[in-house]
Amino acid sequence: MDGVLLLDKPAGPTSHDLVARVRRSLPRGTKVGHAGTLDPFATGLLLVLVGRATRAQRFLMGLPKAYETVARLGWTSTTGDPEGERVHTGRVPPDPPPLATGELRQRPPAYSAVKIGGRRAYALARAGEEVDVPERTVHVERFEQLWRDGDRAGFAIECSSGTYVRSLIAGLGDAYCLELRRTRIGPFDVADAGDEPVPLGRALSAVMPALALDEDAARRLGHGQRLELPARIGEAATHVLAVDPAGEPVAIVEVEDGVARPRVGFRA
Repeated sequence: MDGVLLLDKPAGPTSHDLVARVRRSLPRGTKVGHAGTLDPFATGLLLVLVGRATRAQRFLMGLPKAYETVARLGWTSTTGDPEGERVHTGRVPPDPPPLATGELRQRPPAYSAVKIGGRRAYALARAGEEVDVPERTVHVERFEQLWRDGDRAGFAIECSSGTYVRSLIAGLGDAYCLELRRTRIGPFDVADAGDEPVPLGRALSAVMPALALDEDAARRLGHGQRLELPARIGEAATHVLAVDPAGEPVAIVEVEDGVARPRVGFRA
């Protein structure tokens, strides 16, 4: 029951609805989580973590994302999507519009899940309170207009975790996200979505280097002891997945100066 389930989320239900649906389908007490939500209007890839995979949540949440979005031009929305109050301005961005990439400073939407003073920004906004969401630095690898037809335009976006596509589209001028689909998270593609989870070891070895240990080293690492690593591993990555002779995950280790220190254990 340990692994990463790739779901193709439809428009309408929340990500938490789908996580709850998976939880109800599993034996009582099975831990279930996620690696990044999607807005209710959005569709596409949602990673649901089952069993011991929930321990690796932070490593999977930090993976880069890819999206396809349809923007409605010449309109504004209070939420940046079809669920907000929309106003037709008629001011349409140029074709093609200037599209910024690289390191960007971005202000998440007021209607977002960012916490401000312990409360979600969207809860403050819906209560009529003024919301000042601090800027953050994000990285946009690709931002490309694919097509334009009247007041609609399609875009492909590849970006770091934490990037708000709604803010990128609003930054074009008068525009909002009419449709949003997440197509990829790190190495995981929505085309591979299905009912069977990707086994924990295979999922984690797709996002970080794997180091095969003999049983003695696996036992020591499983008990929280640090481990000297081969130079080729110690110099190549910050985090490494240690696996035992059977290929089962033992721990995610943090590597510094060729020494591995367990950060997330999977044997207990």
